[in-house]
Amino acid sequence: MLELSRRSGERYYLNPLLIETVEATPDTVITLVTGKKLVVRESADEVVRRFVAAVRDLAPGGLLRAPTAGDPERGGASVP
Repeated sequence: MLELSRRSGERYYLNPLLIETVEATPDTVITLVTGKKLVVRESADEVVRRFVAAVRDLAPGGLLRAPTAGDPERGGASVP
């Protein structure tokens, strides 16, 4: 979950998997996959940093790493 602040300063948590886009217009506007838009105090860069950290936390065991040559289960070619 991402901890964010509304413009009023109220803190809340957002499921990062609902985020479609993050814009700096100059306010930071998060558009969700539902079409709902949220304006937050955090910068767009900070939201993206928190998003990346949260998604990594959702993938224990390195599920987000790129496939390698000796890893056929992850799409890499097998090595004899």
